[in-house]
Amino acid sequence: MISNAKTVDRYLDTVPLKRKKAISQIRKLCKTILKGYDEVMEYGGPGYSKNGKVEIGFMSQKQHITFYCLKHKVMLDNKDLLRGLNHGKGAIRFSNPDKIDYDLIEKILIETYNSSEDAC
Repeated sequence: MISNAKTVDRYLDTVPLKRKKAISQIRKLCKTILKGYDEVMEYGGPGYSKNGKVEIGFMSQKQHITFYCLKHKVMLDNKDLLRGLNHGKGAIRFSNPDKIDYDLIEKILIETYNSSEDAC
């Protein structure tokens, strides 16, 4: 769901309890790995921007938690790991918060951090 929250902390206050732990874990990974990025509220959800461009984001939506990676090459480089997951060009959708692959998210965050590619 798109949020009108002005801060990520306020956004987290609106996340359903059954998803709060998962969303908080994704946020923790982002803050740990994406050193030098700004935590922002963009496009109705939390994001992490570098030089004014959002590269990573996540949202609690009606049917799933979505993790966004806006560096297309990073997603392509991980296509084998994405096999079997509900995903698109720049998004991975997890319908069950208890089955989120945090190792995959961490890998994508590290590769995003190390990538010189522009976000799409």
